[in-house]
Amino acid sequence: MQPYPSAPPPPPSQPGSAMPRPRSVRTAMRLMYAGAALDAIGVILGLATIGSLKKDIIRHSSKQLTTTQIHGLEVFSIVGTVVIGAIAIGLWLWMAWANGRGRGWARIVSAVLFGIDTLSLLLSFTRANVAGALILGILVWLAGLGAIFLIFSKESTPFFRQQSGQY
Repeated sequence: MQPYPSAPPPPPSQPGSAMPRPRSVRTAMRLMYAGAALDAIGVILGLATIGSLKKDIIRHSSKQLTTTQIHGLEVFSIVGTVVIGAIAIGLWLWMAWANGRGRGWARIVSAVLFGIDTLSLLLSFTRANVAGALILGILVWLAGLGAIFLIFSKESTPFFRQQSGQY
């Protein structure tokens, strides 16, 4: 007869157990939601300024484009603005959701997307831009920078490790 039943000790934490989200992750999620909102504003502003696009196309085309071609470029620009904006907003929301649940892969995907946004912002300095669009791009980039900094901070790392069972 054994005085104490022997059983293996329980693991220090189970993957997916209810470890509270650290403040840094909650703040990063808010920054990601802000990035989505800023991109939504960008889509709205892009659509609001489509009318000036037609004038720019006509002015820079040297009268080489037909009316149909100008209209096609205008439609292409509208569709591009909406589709790219919707993808950007969706990515922001998806990354907020995944990082909020402590998915380790989401930190990597967020970092890659931030790198792409950084390249895009740098390229925007080489093109003629509307000042408002450039300012909005910088604000979106800053939201991404803050979110990346927070999800890779020392406060956040244990949360991501615990959620993926890496302890």
